[in-house]
Amino acid sequence: MRILTLVLTVIAIVCCAAPFTSNRQFAALIEPAQVQTGTLCAKDERVIFSCPVRRPAKIVSLCASKDLTSDRGYLQYRFGVPEKIELEFPQSKTGTQPKFQYTHYFRAQVDLTEISFSSNGYEYQITDDYNGEEKPAQISQGVSVTAPGKPKDVSFVCRTKPKVDYTDLQAVLPNGQ
Repeated sequence: MRILTLVLTVIAIVCCAAPFTSNRQFAALIEPAQVQTGTLCAKDERVIFSCPVRRPAKIVSLCASKDLTSDRGYLQYRFGVPEKIELEFPQSKTGTQPKFQYTHYFRAQVDLTEISFSSNGYEYQITDDYNGEEKPAQISQGVSVTAPGKPKDVSFVCRTKPKVDYTDLQAVLPNGQ
C-alpha cells in the first residue's frame, strides 16, 4: 500500500510540474535580496501581478520594466522561487508586448481581468476575477495552464491576495477579446 501511495504521489508531482519543467532553457536564478518581497520581480521592476500559489509552493509573477509602454520596456512572466525560476517568458526582454493579450471586463459587482500568452504550445491565463453577483461572492486569482491537445487545464490558485497593478495595460497590450 505504501508503494502505491508513493507511486501515485510521484505521478501527481510530475503531472503538475510538466508545463513548467518542459521549458528548462528558461530556468534562472534571482538572488532573494534583489527581489521585491513575495514576488519574483526585481526591485527595479513593476509588479503587474504576483502571488504565492497553493500547490506547489511557488510564486507566479508578471513583472515589467518601470518604463513599460506599447513600444518601450518589457513584460515577463515568471514561475518558481527566487532561488530558482522554473519558467521565464519570454526569455528575451525585447519586443515582449505583442506576446501577451489583456482583457478586462467591469460592471457593478463584476470585475474580470485576464492576461494570457502561449509558450511551446502551452496556453497560460493569469486571472484576477471577482463576481459579487454570486452568493457568497466568488473570487478567482491565479494562473491556469492548458497543455497542447488537452481540453482540461491545470490551475494554480493564489494562496493570498495578489499584488496587482494593471495601470495602463489596456494601452500597452493587445486586447484579447
